[in-house]
This record gives sequence, C-alpha cells and structure tokens, in this order.
Amino acid sequence: MSIVFITGSLGLIGFESTVYYLKNGYHVVGVDNDFRAKALKISSNYNQKYMYLQKHFSSRYIHNNFDIRNTIKLDSLIKKHSNNVTLIIHTAAQTSHDWSKEHPLIDYSINAFATIHLLEAYRKYAPKAIFIFTSTNKVYGNLVNSLPLKEHKTRYDLSKDNQYYYGIDEKMSLDQSTHSIFGVSKLSADLLVQEYSRYYGLKTCIFRLGVVTGPSQAGSIQQGFLSYLLGKAKKDKCIPIIGYKGKQVRDVIHVKDVVQAFDYFYKAPTKTNVFNLGGGRKNSVSLLEILEKMTQSYGNKVKTINIATPRQGDHKWWISDTNLFRRHYPTWEATYSSDEIIKDIYEHLI
Repeated sequence: MSIVFITGSLGLIGFESTVYYLKNGYHVVGVDNDFRAKALKISSNYNQKYMYLQKHFSSRYIHNNFDIRNTIKLDSLIKKHSNNVTLIIHTAAQTSHDWSKEHPLIDYSINAFATIHLLEAYRKYAPKAIFIFTSTNKVYGNLVNSLPLKEHKTRYDLSKDNQYYYGIDEKMSLDQSTHSIFGVSKLSADLLVQEYSRYYGLKTCIFRLGVVTGPSQAGSIQQGFLSYLLGKAKKDKCIPIIGYKGKQVRDVIHVKDVVQAFDYFYKAPTKTNVFNLGGGRKNSVSLLEILEKMTQSYGNKVKTINIATPRQGDHKWWISDTNLFRRHYPTWEATYSSDEIIKDIYEHLI
C-alpha cells in the first residue's frame, strides 16, 4: 500500500493532488483545518470537498483536522504511516500578503516553523519518500519591478530583446528587494526544504509558483485573485484594482497542470530540485485583459475602482520561465490556455 501524505489537502492544490492520487489507486492521508477561511474571514468549500472525498474515496482517504503547527500530532501521524508513505506534498500555508503584514509571527509560525517540523518528521520516519513543497515566486521579492518595463494600453511588458521577455528563471537574485512578510516566511521554508536535500541527502523538490487557479478555488481579495475577480464580474459587482492601473501581468496556470508537474518529479526525481512553474508567456494576462475577455465572452461590463497604491512588495510583472523544468521533463506542458482557465472557473461559479 502506497500512501501520499498531503498537507492542505482540502485547499486548491492540495485537493487537486488528493483527488489525482486517489484516482490513481493510492491511499491519501490529508491534514487540513480550513485556516485560510477562518483567518481571511471568507466562505470556503472545505465541507463540500470533504464530503466529496468521503462519498467517492472513504476507504482510501484519511482526513485529519488539526493545525500543522501542532508538532506532536504531525510527528505522530507521519510516524504512524511511515512504512507506507512514498510521497509528501506540503501545500498548507498562510498565503495572503495583507494578512501576513498584520500577523507576522503567526505567518512565520505556519509557513516556516511548521515546515521544519514536517521536514524533521520526514527525515526521522519516512526518509525514502519524495517531498514536494509549494513555494512562491514571492521569494524573489520585487526585484523584477526594476526591469525596464514599458507601459502599453493594457499591460506592462518587456521588449522582445530583453533576456527575461520569456520569463524569470531560477537565477534571479533573492536578495536586496522587498518580499512582503509572506514572501520571507515562504523563502525561509523554501531554503529549509533545499537544505534537507543537500545536507541530509533527502529527495525534495521546490516549485516556485505564481497564479495557480482552478474552479475549486475559493478566491478572495487577499489571495486567489482570478477566482475572486471572475466571481465579482459574474455578479456584476464593482472590482477593486489594487495598484498599477490594472496593467500588472501574471502567467496563470491551471492547478491540474501543476499536479502533473508534481507527478513527473515523483516518478523520476532529479538532483535539480528548484523550479519556477507557471503558464509562461503564452498564458500571461493583465487584469485589464482579463476583464476585456469577460466582456467579449460573457457580456459582463465590469465596473472597477482603482486603488493607486500597490501592495507592498507586489510584482508589476511576472512571467515564469519553465525551461529548466521542461529540460528535465520535456513532455510536461501547461495544457490549459488562459482563455480555457477563465472559462473553466467562470462556468463553475455559482
């Protein structure tokens, strides 16, 4: 019996990972206490996801509702299943810039403190397993904003002759920039996961992600902007545009493509273990462009209100260069286009 151990198992990436491995015959041990919804004071689909797993996979999914900072329970759970755990996917985190600014100690305790305790349990009890960590492009800070971005009608962008036109690679400096408290706590965890590979010889992998989305995401203004944006637009509600006049660019990626990348590494782990992952230039969109797509496809004439001051440390432009990952796994690709992602989310919204 092979067990996949997943933290944040009812979140966006965690749930997609859970369903994927259950459908492929694995047993899954999940940990999730719906912290995000409680902290951000938003509605969630935690119960619906839990009921779905109970209905379809009750014999192979074991759910544990506790805070990942509970190191005694975390340690005990890994130890209990240690002989059968072949993969650990650590997605549980505090994910909001804004919330981390007001609660830096809690943010760090979740993102960094809990991660090192999970790594220790992994090292002690299941060292032969593969460990996958969902990091963030915020580990690079706002250094990308110093690139020679040009303002166009609907977006900021680089000229085609710029070395980063097709995206930011893993060589971008992590230093001398503003990251946000969230970015720093995730960077701490990112480095810890790297170090447990280099220092202890464990097989770990870090995926530095940007805008990952899908229909199961409960979006909010603090985090999960695409789901939030489309939800507001569908209900013809006014949308706040925070900074950069709505011309900030992101390369969106569907959560299913992210989980496929996880599985590629799990099936054939490489010594190289830090990867930027996103939709790439072909999936790059600005907020204004998303709103225009909404109008063209669904007739929604979206009202916006501009908030001039951007979030501290926020990116004006981000596209991920996925060449490093694709060199190791040439058959992987981001299969969902930005239009298909928008359609998938919009049609699942209530």
